[in-house]
Amino acid sequence: MNEEYVKAELESLRADVEKLKSIITEANIKEELKKLRVENEALKKTAPRGLSMKVSEKGALSVYGLGRFPVTLYKEQWVRLLDLSDDIRTFIQNNSEQLQVKG
Repeated sequence: MNEEYVKAELESLRADVEKLKSIITEANIKEELKKLRVENEALKKTAPRGLSMKVSEKGALSVYGLGRFPVTLYKEQWVRLLDLSDDIRTFIQNNSEQLQVKG
């Protein structure tokens, strides 16, 4: 075999390898995208509607669903806050023009 033939074959094989890499990568990406879409739909179906509560690792009560992060307080803090519920409602009514509404 001459050197030119070997170089041409080698170049052809390299091109085939690159083509196979792109095909494999594309197939893997498509399969992963399909899996992620299925997982996303499942998460949407099981996502809690409204508020939910959970006891944290440190024994505090976390309320989820009010915003991006949970509101977490210990039992005595929740009791103090709940004892003020009438005062909080009155404060909100008295300051409603200054307070923003977040949907």
